[in-house]
Order: sequence, then structure tokens, then C-alpha cells
Amino acid sequence: MNNEKEKVPSSLLTLTAGVVVTLVSLWFGYNFNFMPEQASQQASLVDDLFRVMIVIGTALFLVIQGAILIAVIKFRQRPGDNTDGPPIKGNLPLEAFWTVIPAVIVIILGVYSVEVYRDMGGFETAGGSMMSHNHHQPVEVAMTPQSNMAPLIVETPEEDTELVATQYGFGATPDREGLPADVEVDVMGLQFAWVFTYPETDIIVGDLHVPVGKDIQLNIAAQDVLHAFWIPQFRLKQDAIPGQDTQLRFTPNKVGTYPIVCAELCGSYHGGMRTQITVETQEDYEAWQEEEMEYAQKADWQETVAVTTDLSDSQYLAPYAQEMGLESDALAQVQLSRNEQ
Repeated sequence: MNNEKEKVPSSLLTLTAGVVVTLVSLWFGYNFNFMPEQASQQASLVDDLFRVMIVIGTALFLVIQGAILIAVIKFRQRPGDNTDGPPIKGNLPLEAFWTVIPAVIVIILGVYSVEVYRDMGGFETAGGSMMSHNHHQPVEVAMTPQSNMAPLIVETPEEDTELVATQYGFGATPDREGLPADVEVDVMGLQFAWVFTYPETDIIVGDLHVPVGKDIQLNIAAQDVLHAFWIPQFRLKQDAIPGQDTQLRFTPNKVGTYPIVCAELCGSYHGGMRTQITVETQEDYEAWQEEEMEYAQKADWQETVAVTTDLSDSQYLAPYAQEMGLESDALAQVQLSRNEQ
């Protein structure tokens, strides 16, 4: 009579463990909620790549940690056993296996990531076929009383016809290669704000507005130090480099308001270098443009860019008092109280 216990074949155990690891990895990779919502055409491409990496990373984690746990339990020291372990010198097939498999995974991920980079437009800007280019010239932009920002020295675009050999960043996607963008905006990064200029309308604002479903091109520059233009919901980030213009081209596909963050340490107030992008319907976008242009026409820029050191207290406070609805008598009373102090 055979008293030995029947054992499950190791091959069957290995197969079962492989199926379990695969199912758990696939479930986790396609059900995690680490990323913010998708709001651009490019976001799904990045997320698909990230999901594949999560699946592979989860499988490797389970296999490695599982092997360690099994080894700790199976090969632990038994009570009263003071002998040495077996003198294992190595296993060439095993070492070749765990070298080849990671190499194959890295190659596959590398090829896949290059495909994603191409589909996002990463290769379109490398050519030298652009015959016009925006250079940024310094100009003083005065903020009106409605704005909380101090006067800034920013740069506005000036058209140049010299040949541009290289442009860094993301260009058009393969289906729009060679076609102009629907909306083009010049972006200037400076400590510690983003300034957006719409060349066709000369609108200059501190937050970005774009129509949904349109091909958007941002021409990005930096006035002082290195910045990084990042929209998490779009899965896009592009450095703003002093002396080297960069480009970011994308298609927003979801109406809403999303944060724009500087993702490069640029100084003491780097954490406050934030603004927002508003993705709206074509009708709302056109209405916003008309409102901004109407406001720009009404604004007295000659007065707002005046050197404030040459103004008296009454002259300096007059625009703010008018905006707040203060009468001249009330303003005089405030100035009198201030002088008495």
C-alpha cells in the first residue's frame, strides 16, 4: 500500500499561478484611478501606454514578491537544523531567462512609446520647413485696475521670415501633418505668471481660452528662467526655455476649466505660478473674443502705462476709486485721514 501523499504537479501549480498573476495584473492595470480626467485627444494615448506599464509592473511585483515569500516559507530554518545550506553555484538557464524576459519587455515598451510619441505629434516639429517664426520682443504691458497683477515686462510676437531649422516640442498629429492649426497662441512664461497673446486679435490675457475639438498650437517662450507648461488633464507638458522657442500642439475634446501648472522649479514663488485653460464651445469662444476685443478698445492704455512715480496720490488712486464707486469727497476724506496718521 502506498502511503505517500499525492502531490500536485509543479507544472500545474506554475500554470495556475501564471493565470492568477495575469488576471490580477490586467484587472488592476485597467481599473486604477490614479490619473485625472482625460480632456484632450492626446490624453488617451498616454493613458493607454501607462496602463500597459502598470499591468507589466504589477505582474513583475507579484512574481518577485511571491517568489520571495515562497522562499522564506519553504526554505526557512527548521528547529534543530544547524547545517549549512546546499552549495548552489548558479543556474545558467534561469539566469538567461530572467535576463532575456526584461530585455524583451523593455524593447516592446520602447517601440510602443515611440509610436505614442509619433501619434501625439512629437516628430512633426523636427523638420526645417517652417518659413515663418515668432520672435518675442520686450514690451511693457500694464494691467488695468480690474487685474490684481502688477505691470509686467513681457514679450510680444513679431513676425520673422528667417528659416527655422529645429523646433522643439509637439507638432501636428499624423492626420494633420502639414496643415496649419485652427487656433494659434503665443505663450510667455516669466516669474511668476503665464501671459497668453492671440496674434490674430492682439488679445493679451493671463488665462487661456480655446474652442473644443479644434487643433490648438501654443508657441512657448520664457523671458527669464526655465519654466514648464503643464496641463495634467491633457497629459501634456513642455518646457519654456529662455532663448529657444518651443511648441505644443493638441486637440481639447472636453468642455471645462483645467489648471495650468509650472512644473519646473523657477524661483521663490514657483508654487504660485498657476493659471487655467478654459475649453468652451465655438460660440462661447467667439463671444469671449468679442468681449476681450471690446474691452481692449475701451481701455485707455495710454493712461494705464503711465509712470506711476510721476503721479500724485489723487491721480494714482483715481482709476481704482472709480472702479470701486467712490466719490471724490470720500476719496479726499481717505487721503486726509492717511495724512493725519
